[in-house]
Amino acid sequence: MKIVKLGQQGLKVPAVGLGCMGMSEFYGQSDDTKNLKLLDEALEIGCNFWDTADMYGPFTNEELLGKALANRREKVILATKFGIKRGQDGAWLGVSGSPEYVKACCDASLKRLNTDYIDLYYQHRPDPEVPIEETIGAMAELVQAGKIRYIGLSEASAEDLEKAHQTHPISALQTELSLWSRDVEESILPKARELGIGFVAYSPLGRGFLTGAIKQRDDLEQGDWRLSNPRFSEEAIANNQKLVEKVKEIATKKDVTPSQVALAWVLAKGDDIATIPGTRRSKYLNLNWTTQVIILSKKEKAELDAFSQNFKVVGERY
Repeated sequence: MKIVKLGQQGLKVPAVGLGCMGMSEFYGQSDDTKNLKLLDEALEIGCNFWDTADMYGPFTNEELLGKALANRREKVILATKFGIKRGQDGAWLGVSGSPEYVKACCDASLKRLNTDYIDLYYQHRPDPEVPIEETIGAMAELVQAGKIRYIGLSEASAEDLEKAHQTHPISALQTELSLWSRDVEESILPKARELGIGFVAYSPLGRGFLTGAIKQRDDLEQGDWRLSNPRFSEEAIANNQKLVEKVKEIATKKDVTPSQVALAWVLAKGDDIATIPGTRRSKYLNLNWTTQVIILSKKEKAELDAFSQNFKVVGERY
């Protein structure tokens, strides 16, 4: 198992964790019994860095993990997030980073997760109406109270990272990074490294697209949010397949899967990067986990770097 140290505060996690979002929402129908079984299997193989958020479900994803944590809380490195507001009916209500909201969200998450502490607590999205120093100040109080151990940010700018880190040490930045989403490499990842902040890559498989399993919109089931995502329009899928073909070319030569090549590329970006690919299937959980031992050659990395850098992805991230 490859271990990644996130930040200077000592949080160590496996390089391949588990994004649990899709177990409750966004990717079609899901079954809690099967999800709990998968979480059992994840823990058995050592994949104990689990990522969730209060908004997933909404709220039910944390409840699912709360069930999975029963009688073994100490075996899991638990990350959750606050900041994107949703109603019980699923309505989207904007973002909030007010100190009062931070503390209320944390208490609610602790209750749903059936735990008295959260290992890594992220601000899901910065609130443009609240200075980030105020939000982080409230999170620092949660650290002092023992409710959270480490502080993280998600989708924050380089400027916000610096301001936040001056208020209280930030352990991790969680942002999208994959062969088709490399924007973060320009200024945000360098700033995180300058400050000694670890990086957690979400959607390292391009929301499943880089696995090669999605060749047309009909491959997505009804209710899958990707059907409304710009990168999954018919035009985008047709164009973006060219990137998948490059990944497949290298995967065939190495006798591994396209998903393993795509994930190995992210892991090869640095020893300060952890990943949280999501899945609901045992097969893919194990493929993702075993990717840690797959080493891309300098030539393979250079090919993927150059191709993805020059390739024009059709469709915005959101």
